[in-house]
Amino acid sequence: MITLLAKIFIKNNKDYGNDQVRRKYGMLAGGLGIALNLFLFASKFAVGLLTNAISVTADAFNNLSDAGSSIITLIGFKLSGQKPDNEHPFGHGRIEYISGLFVSIIILIVAFELIKTSFNKIIHPEEVVVSAYTFIFLSISIIVKIYMFAYNMIYGKKISSSVMKATAFDSISDTAATFVVLICSILYSVFGLKIDAYAGIAVGLFIAYVGIKSLSETVSPLLGKTPDPELVKQIEDIVNESDCVIGIHDMIVHDYGPTRQFVSLHAEVPCDQDILYIHDCIDIIEYKIKAITGCEASIHMDPVDTNDANLGEAKALVTETIKEIDERLTLHDFRMVHGETHSNLIFDVVIPHKFKMKEEELVATIQKNVNDKNNLYFCVVNVDNDYAGITS
Repeated sequence: MITLLAKIFIKNNKDYGNDQVRRKYGMLAGGLGIALNLFLFASKFAVGLLTNAISVTADAFNNLSDAGSSIITLIGFKLSGQKPDNEHPFGHGRIEYISGLFVSIIILIVAFELIKTSFNKIIHPEEVVVSAYTFIFLSISIIVKIYMFAYNMIYGKKISSSVMKATAFDSISDTAATFVVLICSILYSVFGLKIDAYAGIAVGLFIAYVGIKSLSETVSPLLGKTPDPELVKQIEDIVNESDCVIGIHDMIVHDYGPTRQFVSLHAEVPCDQDILYIHDCIDIIEYKIKAITGCEASIHMDPVDTNDANLGEAKALVTETIKEIDERLTLHDFRMVHGETHSNLIFDVVIPHKFKMKEEELVATIQKNVNDKNNLYFCVVNVDNDYAGITS
């Protein structure tokens, strides 16, 4: 259905990287989600009232919350597509993450209410009436939710939408919850087992689990999570394929929403080459990063002396030393300043995430170990963090 509707309402519907196409897919999926979830809510709520089955009613309100979530998703896609302005020069893409946050909160509220209602049903039990309509509409619900999972997951991947992917997992969790309710109805119909209220609690707990997971996934990009390793590798490959670059470091990926990412990094270049030629190479690299990944890139040039044999030997010694401390440690911006009694080795060392050694202890260890190997060297160390997750 999504494919058919996309052909009718979305021009260039195969250009998934296009902002407008991406936004229209999100709004289309949100609109269809509203319609399907309202249908499921109305049918299940009617069956729940007729049969007095709290688990069916609970599942109905879960679908109602899903309809509300789809409304928020639709609005989020609409607002996130607004152009940058004076107050928000990086655009409004993070609204999509915020809408996902609201969806997660709604899921948790619904879960709490369902668990509370189910507990009341255990304390004050009522007779349950199971009819053919119960099995029919629960089965239809499972089929519809599997379909919603499929189109949200497929197109969520195509347009790189974390909200649609979260909706897909929410749909498959709803499928599992509805399946539990269906099994309970069968058990009651065949064996007379009254586990309806307990199933309602199970459904509520399952929805709560999905809500917590969804909350974690939507809060993470708002806090500033580590960028996608595939994106980082792609950027590294683009930069390193240039003959002008001999190394990169200090990469940072700033995420202002899907399709609104900015990259900054330092590129090491030979200090003896023509500055205008090197600058042109860097411009070409920035253009390639934009064309291939869609990220705006800003590259700082770091000149490196590749002809000083003493500098090369000193750098090799320091590299060997820090690798003995931790294989994940790397260094960059290596310089050598000669003096009458010793030479200062000035460099930055990059520590991975969850590195256990304190920065002061690491610096002191590097200085001691290098000096033990060559007492004519003294290390001046600056500690950097790995913002792109390259060394972790």
